[in-house]
Amino acid sequence: MDVKQPLPLLGGLSPETFMRRHWHKKPLLVRQAIPGFQALLSRSELVALAAQEDVESRLVTLQRLRGKEHWSLQRGPFARRALPTFKTPEWTLLVQGVDLHHEAVHALMNRFRFIPDARLDDLMISYATEGGGVGPHYDNYDVFLLQAHGKRRWRIGRQEDLSLQPGMPVKILANFRPEEEFVLEPGDMLYLPPHYAHDGVAEDGECMTYSIGFRSPKACELAQELLQRLAEDAVEAVGEDFYRDPRQAAVAGPAALPVELQRFAQRAVQQVLKDPLALARALGEAMSEPKPQVWFEPGQRLRARRGVVLDRRTRMLYDADHIYINGESYRAAGRDATLMRQLADERSLSAGTLARASAAARELLGDWCEDGWAHEH
Repeated sequence: MDVKQPLPLLGGLSPETFMRRHWHKKPLLVRQAIPGFQALLSRSELVALAAQEDVESRLVTLQRLRGKEHWSLQRGPFARRALPTFKTPEWTLLVQGVDLHHEAVHALMNRFRFIPDARLDDLMISYATEGGGVGPHYDNYDVFLLQAHGKRRWRIGRQEDLSLQPGMPVKILANFRPEEEFVLEPGDMLYLPPHYAHDGVAEDGECMTYSIGFRSPKACELAQELLQRLAEDAVEAVGEDFYRDPRQAAVAGPAALPVELQRFAQRAVQQVLKDPLALARALGEAMSEPKPQVWFEPGQRLRARRGVVLDRRTRMLYDADHIYINGESYRAAGRDATLMRQLADERSLSAGTLARASAAARELLGDWCEDGWAHEH
């Protein structure tokens, strides 16, 4: 992608300009970001997805009792009969990760790959009946809200007071103060940075909104994940030497932790981190790990003179020293590294390009095809 080229998707801004002016900074409303856009899934197809065990879905319902709003939240999967009727107002079905299950939705999400894949999370579809929404709230991540069907009225605002209404099953801002208001129709899109308060309500009947969301890991959770991965390599990195203390003197205070034991432990941890690539490798493996509900069907081995395309569920990343795919890492250098990086960026390689790969690289690609991570084309 040429990041300097203006895109209708971004209202005529180039990705470079958008990232500099808006990303993490201020909203952007784009009328007809995708002219003539129509929903890629019908209502019945979305409901069928919500019934699957490997699809994350939620049902949010609003009821008004004695002048007060009461929100309820249920988690799927949902049989069709478990959902309210489509004529019942003020309910919303949220279906997460639709890009993993639908090729056209996956292709749509790929239009946002001017942002690193390590940050791109998934595409959620929100179906709402008349008046449906999830209440005024904020997200901890950036989001593009693309209207796919019907109309949705958005109220947005910078929100300093992020306190929530107590006792609610969904996060509802206690003191929402909207500053702007827009009605989005199919093809219109609204970008919001993190912590920008927003409230979207279906208007004039049912509607569908596509939310392109981003990964924003917490520092504490990322640290836990990386340390766990590093710990798995500890035996190989440190060895299995036992602690020895032939010079240990007799002690009057037996509960005191020996200083030499502390130093032994410190040296062991330092040894794990001695490899300068260890932390980067753990990060790449963590960020390329598929979500827990993702699974792959075994495929066929790559045949000679055929190209290869990554499965839409595959996450593939790289850095200066490694290739990462679905939580695994491989050292890569030279011509093969260039080809693998091209595969990660373009998500496919032609037969002509693949012909330049080494036998070892083709063997590895063959393994990935057998695992269902990639397919020949």
